Amino acid sequence: MGTLSIWHWIIVLIVILLLFGAGKIPRLMGDVAKGVKAFKKGLADDDDAAGEGASKKIESDSATSGSGSGETRKDGAASG
Repeated sequence: MGTLSIWHWIIVLIVILLLFGAGKIPRLMGDVAKGVKAFKKGLADDDDAAGEGASKKIESDSATSGSGSGETRKDGAASG
């Protein structure tokens, strides 16, 4: 009683085919595949957006930190 035999699985498969029809199952699996692809693309887009946000923050931090006093300019003179 604990496990299902091959005959149980065959009966389950026949019932599924009768309920859904042979044509609907491939379409259903295609829809599932499209959903998985869209989910993965969304995760990749989130990672890209997070990476762009971090690089923009680093760029803005380096731009603002370059205006500190006591730094040497390109011509050798001290600024501020």
